Amino acid sequence: MPNTYLKKYLTVQENLIRNIKVNSIVNIYKSLAKTSKKNKVFVFGNGGSAAVASHFALDLTNNSYIKCLTFSDMSMMTCLSNDYGYENFISKYLDMYGDKGDVLILISSSGNSKNVVNAYKKAHKLKFRDIFTFTGFNKKSSLSRISKNNIWIDSKNYNQVENLHQICLLSIVDLFKKYKK
Repeated sequence: MPNTYLKKYLTVQENLIRNIKVNSIVNIYKSLAKTSKKNKVFVFGNGGSAAVASHFALDLTNNSYIKCLTFSDMSMMTCLSNDYGYENFISKYLDMYGDKGDVLILISSSGNSKNVVNAYKKAHKLKFRDIFTFTGFNKKSSLSRISKNNIWIDSKNYNQVENLHQICLLSIVDLFKKYKK
């Protein structure tokens, strides 16, 4: 039975990956490649998506000259969440560290995480150069509806969505490795 389950699971994963628009990934790569030394790239998610964000930030910084940041300092997260509400802690990070011309990447499997949606709105207000989003589940989620640059995975399975978000993001790192700035 595990063999049958995994074959079916991987077939679904294969079909989902075929539906990802390669141009959307290339657009993110091109945007990041235009990032100046004075600007930064921020990437955020919740739970498993926060781990994906952290992995991407680490690998992008290590393989390019881009300052890619995600904040995972628990004392700062709990401070900002306590003082401004969990739904605003990412927005507050952006207020403190973001500058006009920066780039933001947001990851939310549901596309309805209030802290991520609020971060999108804050980055827009701060005049970030580009904002990219990764969602799954419902194509008409809060984040999908407001985003002009969204990669949506047509699945309601968290692991499938998060795995494909990670594949998309790490393929951008591989583009930097292949075509160094």
